Amino acid sequence: MIAVLGLVIGVVVGLFAQPEVPDAVVPYLPIAVVAALDAVFGGVRAMLDGIFDDKVFIVSFLSNVVVAALIVFLGDQLGVGSQLSTGVVVVLGIRIFSNAAAIRRHVFRA
Repeated sequence: MIAVLGLVIGVVVGLFAQPEVPDAVVPYLPIAVVAALDAVFGGVRAMLDGIFDDKVFIVSFLSNVVVAALIVFLGDQLGVGSQLSTGVVVVLGIRIFSNAAAIRRHVFRA
């Protein structure tokens, strides 16, 4: 319940404050969001499987975001940022859909 309350408060504050993302961070934000979603879906799957560990989740969440942003940053430095961004999104997308399928099977027994 605390997480849901935190989410609601965060959304309300974001709507009223309307923060602006600095231009230097804009290329990395979508990749960071996809990496964070991967960690969240993995956490939900682990919770349903009964093996959730909050420390593992926090480390996974932070490391996913940092590694994905570093890969995109490296791609930008090499001049192939869009190709590496696409690669990161594809890999994380596959993981997200795999976790979503496992969650679906667990919840609906199908």
